[in-house]
Amino acid sequence: MSEISQYDYDLPKRLIAQSPLRHRADARLLVVDRSRNSLEHKHIRDLSEILLPSDCLVLNDTRVVPARLVGFRTGTGGQWEGLFLGFDPAGPWRVMSKTRGKARPGETIALINARGCEDIRLRLCLKEPDGTWIARPETDEETFALLERVGRVPLPPYVRKGAMVESDRQDYQTVYARVPGAVAAPTAGLHFTERLLWRLKEMGVTICNLTLHVGTGTFRPIETETLADHRMHSEWGEIDRNTVETISACRRRGGRIVAVGTTSVRLLETAAASGKLRPFCGHTELYIRPPYEFRAVDALLTNFHLPRTTLLVLVRTFGGDGLIRRAYAEAIREEYRFYSYGDAMLVL
Repeated sequence: MSEISQYDYDLPKRLIAQSPLRHRADARLLVVDRSRNSLEHKHIRDLSEILLPSDCLVLNDTRVVPARLVGFRTGTGGQWEGLFLGFDPAGPWRVMSKTRGKARPGETIALINARGCEDIRLRLCLKEPDGTWIARPETDEETFALLERVGRVPLPPYVRKGAMVESDRQDYQTVYARVPGAVAAPTAGLHFTERLLWRLKEMGVTICNLTLHVGTGTFRPIETETLADHRMHSEWGEIDRNTVETISACRRRGGRIVAVGTTSVRLLETAAASGKLRPFCGHTELYIRPPYEFRAVDALLTNFHLPRTTLLVLVRTFGGDGLIRRAYAEAIREEYRFYSYGDAMLVL
């Protein structure tokens, strides 16, 4: 049996959530206590009874952009699909491209906006070695404003095969999303409401933000036989001095650092690579796998992750392999809802 096969599990398709609950905080919460080696069934709304006033909750305030693009090749009329990955301040975009036949530099794509009408054109300029394209929209409009009109919510394929409905524009976004740039949601944060955050603050919990723009690599399965041979994807993030000082103050008073989502863990641990948490701005390729020793995070709130992914490896490294295996088996047995719009667990 290969090493990566240890991170596989069987999940009934009916447990893959296709839409969020009507009330975000009603999601179920499996509390995994490492010190007691125990599992307990709660709900997200119970966090005010689980967390301590001395705790510091760290949120990823990245904002998902409507990055999924659809259109047609103006030269052939063939259907085209793309995914916006980022842009250069000078104007060019970086996109993934999918179409029948072979797209060529210089050809244009007519983008279809959210109302189903032909909109601006996108010129393909250069294909990169990794298969992505450098493309230039034939307009002077601001990029994110343009995407709001021509883009669609980039749902993962296991949610309605990626087909969005209008409510996804709000549902696939945290209530505290602020900095645009992600092409996937930091899904653990989808459970929070303004009311729940207010209640946590009222009881004394400190809340601070960082930014990690979640990329397409977050869903990519590990295809190598061993963890060590997998090449980790890169994501851009920032932790400013105020957040570092807030977290450090929590540490000094004996509080716990509770990371909301694996994305928050990845950036916190990147910023603490020297042994001390410091401000950070740039790309991280940190790959958390056994026998990694955590320096910045004491507890983790996270959704349930796909098999054979670096996210599952991270969670099992943090929570303990045997205990997290038990937690997943329990969640399946109790029919928790899985993945992006699903339920969560809190690893203490």
